[in-house]
Amino acid sequence: MTKIITITALLICSILAAQGQFEQGMGKAFQLWGEGKNTEASDMFERIASAEKTSWLPNYYVALVNTTTAFGTKDAAQINLLLTKAQNALDIEMLKSQNNPELLVIQAMIHTAWIAFDPMTNGQKLSGTVMELYGKALAIAPENPRVVFGKAEFEIGAAQFWGTDTKPMCAQIEKAIGLFATFKPETPFSPKWGLDRAQIAIKNCK
Repeated sequence: MTKIITITALLICSILAAQGQFEQGMGKAFQLWGEGKNTEASDMFERIASAEKTSWLPNYYVALVNTTTAFGTKDAAQINLLLTKAQNALDIEMLKSQNNPELLVIQAMIHTAWIAFDPMTNGQKLSGTVMELYGKALAIAPENPRVVFGKAEFEIGAAQFWGTDTKPMCAQIEKAIGLFATFKPETPFSPKWGLDRAQIAIKNCK
């Protein structure tokens, strides 16, 4: 009995230690990202993902960091490197769960980054897929602010390109801002980003 208790205690301690390492690692990765050290943050999230197979969050953030970085660069080789890394990380988690709205949003963002880089080549090819992804995410999580905002933001880009009315999309951005106020992330590390971008977008609407 003592042996069983000892083994049980050791297992619990190892689980708690692993959780502590996960939390410390995630905290460090977020700190690096906040300091603008995107490559270092991505590498840290990758290391956590390789050690922590049960959580989708580290690979999610690998994809998010690299995708958002890609939006801010014009170099073709760099964009290809960033978006390939993002896609590879996302693919790992999409194989496990194809109905996670947060993952669907990131997939839509990766495609959008490709469209923004080369609209003539990628616009017609990927725009329909982006709308399908947001449509699926919206059906799963209609109250998720990143889903509502991401769809509206993408539609505004298309409307501006074609010269059509953006008022319906601006109304959806207003809705998303309201949803950000009530949305409760499942864990301390669950996605909670997007409000600042939505507030900038609504100012542009007005």
